[in-house]
Amino acid sequence: MTSLRIGNFSGFYGDRAGALREMLTGGEVDVLTGDYLAELTMLILARDRLKDPGAGYARTFPRRLEDCLGLAHERGVKIVTNAGGLNPAGLADAVRELADRLGIPVRVAHVEGDDLTASHPGALAAHAYLGGFGIAECLRAGADVVVTGRVTDAALVTGPAAAHFGWGPTDHDRLAGAVVAGHVLECGTQATGGNYAFFREGDIRRPGFPLAEIHADGSSVITKHPGTGGLVDVGTVTAQLLYETGGGRYAGPDVTARLDTVRLSQDGPDRVRIEGVRGEAPPPALKVGLNRLGGFRNEVVFVLTGLDIEAKAELVRAQLSDALAKSPPAEVRWELVRTDRADAETEETASALLRLVVRDPDERVVGRALSGAAVELALASYPGFHVLSPPGKGSPYGVFEDVYVPHGAVDHRAVLHDGRRIPVPVPPDTQPLDDLPAPPLPGPLPPGPTRRAPLGLVAGARSGDKGGNANVGVWARSDDAWRWLAHELTAERFRQLIPESRDLPVTRHLLPNLRAVNFVVEGILGAGVAAQARFDPQAKALGEWLRSRHLDIPEALL
Repeated sequence: MTSLRIGNFSGFYGDRAGALREMLTGGEVDVLTGDYLAELTMLILARDRLKDPGAGYARTFPRRLEDCLGLAHERGVKIVTNAGGLNPAGLADAVRELADRLGIPVRVAHVEGDDLTASHPGALAAHAYLGGFGIAECLRAGADVVVTGRVTDAALVTGPAAAHFGWGPTDHDRLAGAVVAGHVLECGTQATGGNYAFFREGDIRRPGFPLAEIHADGSSVITKHPGTGGLVDVGTVTAQLLYETGGGRYAGPDVTARLDTVRLSQDGPDRVRIEGVRGEAPPPALKVGLNRLGGFRNEVVFVLTGLDIEAKAELVRAQLSDALAKSPPAEVRWELVRTDRADAETEETASALLRLVVRDPDERVVGRALSGAAVELALASYPGFHVLSPPGKGSPYGVFEDVYVPHGAVDHRAVLHDGRRIPVPVPPDTQPLDDLPAPPLPGPLPPGPTRRAPLGLVAGARSGDKGGNANVGVWARSDDAWRWLAHELTAERFRQLIPESRDLPVTRHLLPNLRAVNFVVEGILGAGVAAQARFDPQAKALGEWLRSRHLDIPEALL
């Protein structure tokens, strides 16, 4: 059976508006997938639903589709998206109304069963991560557009692949290969040079969106439409494979993909072959993402200019501590960011930033009480007093956490275009998720002269968030660099280079086939991105900070 060409047109809610048309007109494609959901997005959609029970889905999707639905129908391209968010049935109805208005005879189906909010009192949203077989049922029944709620990002690819090739739940290796391809596609242009450590090696001003040519055995080739910007090479694919993952076992509801078995090779310009992926039965429990209201937060950023920066910061701290003593917030966090330079030629480069963040269950404690106390300092504090913006009311923040339920706890169903509701059975077998034994280290490099230099001269990195944890994947670009990296960049060395992690659990996973080490730092993001516990709440730049740190690197690698 011929390969299936699956492309991506969205990696997040807010991605490039014209990408769907670009993918439809730029070259051959069979299925287009749009990934709209992240942990923070689910919270945003939950808040939308509080205001309007008919909301809860990505409202930009119908607008993107209006311009392209006819073109997709003419070309026979299927569209699969999780833009349904918290209300896939509502989005499916909106797409049907759009198609009727435009006079385009498309069949729209949706997948449901992920919503477990009623079983979790106090949660704004509680949704299980479903697999791809509900999508497959919709496509096998002839759907042209499939809308889902919370499925795994890779399910947008495994579902169409399973439908096309006739895979079943026990085709673990094939499913695992599609999961890996789906993971590469899910973040759109991150696979084609976007956010890439070695971005200067290609023109990434407007990278094209990625494609996967998937074969019946589960192997694939990652590429992009001819003439589009960006680049696809082993490095860009490695970076995306490491994004938001952990060890060698990458678990999902349909299969556990063995990332330690992935083999990558350059298959021509802008083509990377993925093969050798092994799969295992999925774990016995499904992940459920819970979003709930954590309380209220407020912040003020004071600008400190010129001399005596530390003393000015200490004065503001003392003044506001006194003002807030009557009703102190539950959490008070100060951070002094020394962006100032001595003898600076501009006022901005002569200034440092002092950031105050407060949190409390009571909106009044972090609202007007803080705002009033900060504003009253305007003529009564350090010389040159001003703030980046006036403080306002307290704003709600969210908290994300994972819980797990048995597969049978969800009513996973494909709702077809003709109204039929097809139950999706639970996996016939499961396997507990255990860590793999640590693979052997490569032989160390022979002793030789070293030079103090940034890690990023010999290694790439990509980092991201999973709830309150962060992962940092680091890969070497040559066998010799891998031999050095595997011995040098231990969990202890990571803690030394990233001081925030020194008191946190840090786990290192070796992935020799990718010449990579992957670190998971537990708790560095607090209660998740919506809680905004740190300067970079999603750990997007944590890997780049690590690459900027200096080590003694063998001169032979530089």
